[in-house]
Amino acid sequence: MSTSVTHCPVVLDIAGTTLGTDDRRRLQHPLTGGLILFARNWQDRLQLTELTAEIKSIRPDVLICVDHEGGRVQRFRTDSFTHLPPMRVLGEMWMNDGKRGPGSGAMAATDAATAAGHVLGAELRACGVDFSFTPVLDLDHGPSGVIGDRAFHRDPRVATVLAKSLMHGLLLAGMHNCGKHFPGHGLVAADSHLEIPVDKRSLKAILADDARPYEWLSTALTSVMPAHVIYPKVDALPAGFSARWLKDILRQQLGFTGAIFSDDLSMAGARRINGAEVTYAEAGAIALAAGCDLVLLCNQSTPGDTAIDALLDGLLDAQSKGLWQLDPDSESRRLDLLPQTAPLTWDELMHHPAYQRALERLP
Repeated sequence: MSTSVTHCPVVLDIAGTTLGTDDRRRLQHPLTGGLILFARNWQDRLQLTELTAEIKSIRPDVLICVDHEGGRVQRFRTDSFTHLPPMRVLGEMWMNDGKRGPGSGAMAATDAATAAGHVLGAELRACGVDFSFTPVLDLDHGPSGVIGDRAFHRDPRVATVLAKSLMHGLLLAGMHNCGKHFPGHGLVAADSHLEIPVDKRSLKAILADDARPYEWLSTALTSVMPAHVIYPKVDALPAGFSARWLKDILRQQLGFTGAIFSDDLSMAGARRINGAEVTYAEAGAIALAAGCDLVLLCNQSTPGDTAIDALLDGLLDAQSKGLWQLDPDSESRRLDLLPQTAPLTWDELMHHPAYQRALERLP
């Protein structure tokens, strides 16, 4: 099959450490544009490198992704991958203000953030992974257990500077970035994996606080993932299904021009829209119509599970009925997330001076 298709908005997953027959078939579907990896897809570096190479042999343009932020959200933890700290550690470094010596304070924190981004991106790319869903731009309000120490700081100014520093490190490794979860998931206690969180603040309050990093980073962010959170004073729909949030506010008001990913459609926060239960295909069509360029469906790839096929075929059917139509620029936004430089091999990386320096600067 030719890979020069018009739109490839679906990011799917696979069940194990190798590709099965269903995985290979789904990779060739005309709507498949990405593949997200999890810890279950990891055995060691050699296996991961062989897996990503096989994926690319089937679809050279597919975007191979992973949630690899550091701290508790780091899918590959063994076999020489560096264990990165949670982002709150960088915020704590910033607040020390040099009182604990030259290795603390704002400047040391920004340098450590750049080092973390460099190490994260370079190690993934050496194994054939194109992209990580990072950084978390949610603010550390306290109540949200699902965000918690994944956030840099409570202050949007500190979070913005540290996120930009981490993004610079990713760029040094040839990797793009993803700010999440727009416009902010840090205040609500409910976990959108299990519930539908509701944030009752006004649009003015959100834009003045949690959404500020998206405004300040609008020229540096290359992709954004909205939250499965309802902000009822702005829209009755969760942000990832809301044209008000995605088209009017994120695109028009804040000026964002990069790609927009939905969060996982299998999460509880994505399964009820306007009070009604929806299928994955219905949720995907609503997200795409609202302004998402890509939609994720995770953890539905076990043998015999037809959820991914139902999403792919259901979206084709919904598109034929005019229920969604991607922005003409959506596919170019997806392709822009692919690395533009060749990665170093793992052995080359281990001897690369900039990478070694970055390791030394990690907290």
